[in-house]
Amino acid sequence: MRLSHLLAPVCVGLALIASACTTEEVDSSRQADEPRPSPSPEPFEPVLAPRVLEEMTLDDKIGQLLVLTAQGTTAAENAAQIEAYRPGGLIYFDRNLVDAPQIAGMSAGLQELAAAQGTGTPLFVGVDQEQGKVARLPVGTRFPDAMAVGATGDPAMAELLASTTAAELTALGINLDYAPVADVNTNPDNPVIGVRSFGADPDLVAEMAVAEAGAYAEAGVVPVVKHFPGHGDTDVDSHTGLPVIDLPRDQWEAEHLPPFRAAVEAGVDAVMTAHVLMPGLDASDDPQPATLSPALIDGVLRGELGFDGVVTTDALNMEGVRQTHSDGEIAVRAVEAGVDQLLMPPDPAAAVAALRAAVEEGRLTEERVDASVLRVLALKEKRGILTGDPPAPADPESAEAAVADPAHAEAAQRVADASATLVRDEDGLLPLAEGTTVSVRGEGADRIASGLLDAGFSVVETGADVVVVGTDGARGSAAQRTPVEFALAQGTPVIVVAQGGPYDLEAFPGVGTYLAVYSSVDVSRTAAARVIAGEVEPSGRLPVDIPGAGVEAGTGLGF
Repeated sequence: MRLSHLLAPVCVGLALIASACTTEEVDSSRQADEPRPSPSPEPFEPVLAPRVLEEMTLDDKIGQLLVLTAQGTTAAENAAQIEAYRPGGLIYFDRNLVDAPQIAGMSAGLQELAAAQGTGTPLFVGVDQEQGKVARLPVGTRFPDAMAVGATGDPAMAELLASTTAAELTALGINLDYAPVADVNTNPDNPVIGVRSFGADPDLVAEMAVAEAGAYAEAGVVPVVKHFPGHGDTDVDSHTGLPVIDLPRDQWEAEHLPPFRAAVEAGVDAVMTAHVLMPGLDASDDPQPATLSPALIDGVLRGELGFDGVVTTDALNMEGVRQTHSDGEIAVRAVEAGVDQLLMPPDPAAAVAALRAAVEEGRLTEERVDASVLRVLALKEKRGILTGDPPAPADPESAEAAVADPAHAEAAQRVADASATLVRDEDGLLPLAEGTTVSVRGEGADRIASGLLDAGFSVVETGADVVVVGTDGARGSAAQRTPVEFALAQGTPVIVVAQGGPYDLEAFPGVGTYLAVYSSVDVSRTAAARVIAGEVEPSGRLPVDIPGAGVEAGTGLGF
């Protein structure tokens, strides 16, 4: 039965509490009993979701557990997998996205295809748009990385990033964002999190993650808090290997749990698991990566923290979860552990076959599958995706206008300016005196030089009074260290602008002026130029320690 056919009995059932039930908009005001689209500890009671679940076959239900990788750049290229699997969602990557009209058109087409299959359940259309270094959209506003937001110390900046990003995602037909990152980056050598984290202070990360998630939801985009139970204390990338985080439970509770606990208490919509092995939390004879661990998902996240929202895996094509099991077995074990959605199973047919066999053989009960499907459907209903009719299609013309809104660019610059952190200025070099000539080298040189030219400074190739060198990972790059070392050897004052992790300071003990902007996006490089020129006073504070340089979190100088 199509989803639209289920709306009529819902209207009848609500007749006593609503004057009308219609698929047309008759009043733009929010009804008194309508849940607000924001994380809230108030329970949401779905009405339509249970009815849809009742109409589903086992294959329909298994489909809702899947979030598949989008194919190509058109909806038509996804018709076969939508017909075959009736998935709960699809996820976009860079290769799927061209421009605003194409993205909006593809999103609308995908929902049309979903409406024609099974019960016609609308899709989660998701993307990794954390901002900063993890941003899939080729259009729209680029905000700095999360660590820059953490450096502002202001949750309103996290809200500004999320609400602006959500406005663009919504216009493009994208209703779910795999953000924010709630990992606490306690390891400076972390190869996969780093500036994607708000910082090393669990309370700061908690405050920022909850603020960002709330703003996404308020704007109608489902936020997914990630990566439980924490990916911040590792030097292994789970895309290529299995990180082992051997922390005692009390240390994990103090350093990495607070953001996830805060998110659960705020009623966040969804949580993503991490492909990390934590023997201190999984004391079973055969400990599994968190994604497959009943001790961590059903035990800690659901049982101890009380989370009853949607739990999704991290991508199942990552090596961190494919060490010891087949792709089909991974799907079954994830659901056994308490997961609701399987993100990017590398072999969807194997996942479906294994899940169907597990139910038929009694390893998984259909009631267990129903519990996950109901959570998925309830979240779709809560966020206005499951309405009884296909979602209103994204409009290509409106999408183009949304991603080009100048107010959005101003918002991104505001966040970047507020994040700039003057960590060291031993000789009082900043702001530069009027008439100072500057040479700009390294990462982001063109953008920083352009900002200095706009501020009226002379930018020269040689013979400069001051050398500005941009870095991003200089601890591991001799090429990035060379221009700094050369200028110091010549006796020229150097300003280092760190555009990745602020840990680059460890590579430059002789540098007297060090500015951290935590991101290589254009607005962060412009913010660096504005600080150097004196147009913006640095107000950011380090959200992490720089252990090799003896600099503590909270450091930040003004003029």
